[in-house]
Amino acid sequence: MHAGSTPSWVIRENASTAVLLALYLREVLGIASPAELPRLRDVGRIGPEGRPDVDAHDALEKQWREWWTMTVEPEEHPSPVPLELVDAFGTAVALPVSGAEALVGAIRPHAEAALAWADWAHERYRTASAVRSGDSYRAYAGSIAEHEREVGRRAHSFELNVEVLPLAASGVWWIGRKTVAVTDSLRADAAAFDEAIHPIIAELA
Repeated sequence: MHAGSTPSWVIRENASTAVLLALYLREVLGIASPAELPRLRDVGRIGPEGRPDVDAHDALEKQWREWWTMTVEPEEHPSPVPLELVDAFGTAVALPVSGAEALVGAIRPHAEAALAWADWAHERYRTASAVRSGDSYRAYAGSIAEHEREVGRRAHSFELNVEVLPLAASGVWWIGRKTVAVTDSLRADAAAFDEAIHPIIAELA
């Protein structure tokens, strides 16, 4: 970040528990959206065999998509109605008091496993991030400096959220207006990550 001057940039990197929970439940419920985002590694659908009721599953998927957008960027996608905690998840999941009934019913049986997996995945990210230490800042600052040299000007002000996730395919995907998902394996490879994040930086800066 450029301190005390303009323009400035802010990049926040995390593997947020809320996003991890939403993605775990996406897997076990068989939700297809968002189609462009790869599946999680080593997590599969849990549920009855056979074809689901199409209309019921479509309604469930719609409610999950609405929850996903609120989870990824809550300030960009506020709920039109008050939120209510889903008791089985403690304080980790809050859903609209109306319009999310199918989702609430579907996710409750998976609460214990979902919370345990999300805690494990978040702690795994924290451990890897600690090993990288100051490299996190340098990775982004270096890409921004390279972009500034290429375009011959200071980078525009921007904000970027980076969710580092255990996805099955390597890459970077936009999941919100100012949020990207990055595979944890890609984030661990400094050279490959620098190459992958540069187009994102160029688009914003």
